[in-house]
This record gives sequence, C-alpha cells and structure tokens, in this order.
Amino acid sequence: MTSTTKKHSAIDYENPWVYKGADFTTDDIDDFFGFVYRITNKVNGRIYIGRKYFYAFRTPKGKKRKVKQESDWKKYYGSCPELKEDIKLYGKEQFKREILSIHKAKGLVNFEETRQLFHNNVLTEALDDGTPLFYNSNILGRYMRKDYFRCDRSSDNA
Repeated sequence: MTSTTKKHSAIDYENPWVYKGADFTTDDIDDFFGFVYRITNKVNGRIYIGRKYFYAFRTPKGKKRKVKQESDWKKYYGSCPELKEDIKLYGKEQFKREILSIHKAKGLVNFEETRQLFHNNVLTEALDDGTPLFYNSNILGRYMRKDYFRCDRSSDNA
C-alpha cells in the first residue's frame, strides 16, 4: 500500500478538515484537546471562526463516572444559525473547513479562539456590498456585532 493510498483510506468523513495543507484524521489528534477553525463559504466569501474539542466527557445512563469519547468534530460545521442556514442553502461541499491551530489544553483552545476573533475583527469587517464578512455575531457573548458593526471609525483616535 502506498502512502497516498494509506492517507486516502484514513479519511472516513466528508469534506475533511484541513490542517497545514493536509486532511486531518483521528490519528492526527495525538494528545491534543481541541482546535480553532475557520469555515469559509466558497460562494460568497463569508467566514466563521470557532473552536471545537476532540473529545466529549459524558456520564452514561446509570453510571457515576464520566466517559471520554470522541466528539462529533468530523461532521461539525459550527453553532451559528446563519451559517447553518447557508450550509442548507448551498450544500456542505461549498464550505472550506480549515484548522487554524491545535492545542493540548481546553484553556488554550478557548484563549486562541477569542484571540482570533479579535485579531480578525469579526464584528466590524464587511464585504464590498456591506454584508458582514464574518458569520460571528458576538465574542464571548459579551461583545455584539450590532454594537460595533459600521461604527463611526472617526472616534478611534479619541
């Protein structure tokens, strides 16, 4: 079996996440806790930045201890209702899923997601037609796009 065949056979889900130019598989998780990602709508150019953990910790029915199991990261497309509507409209194949970074601790995943959201100005950037560039409508549930989008930028120097 060639390395190409082996790599191809390792992909067991549709529209794979891409990390550093290669499809990401369960074998690539190693001891990482989660990742920060970008989903790009190939039709209109809109973007969503989020985070996802590789594992879920659940208490099975009738049990007392939590069990670690792989999360739904392979089929995950974000929690944003507007993004989900566009996925239904255009189809999953019209969305590029990229892993921006992977992290070994939950806190690092959360911090990097927040850093990326602010760094990319997700609440204020727009497409040429005035539509918000990012599907993200808030950061941490505290900073809302409605409060910052199309703000008077002349006050930046005040």
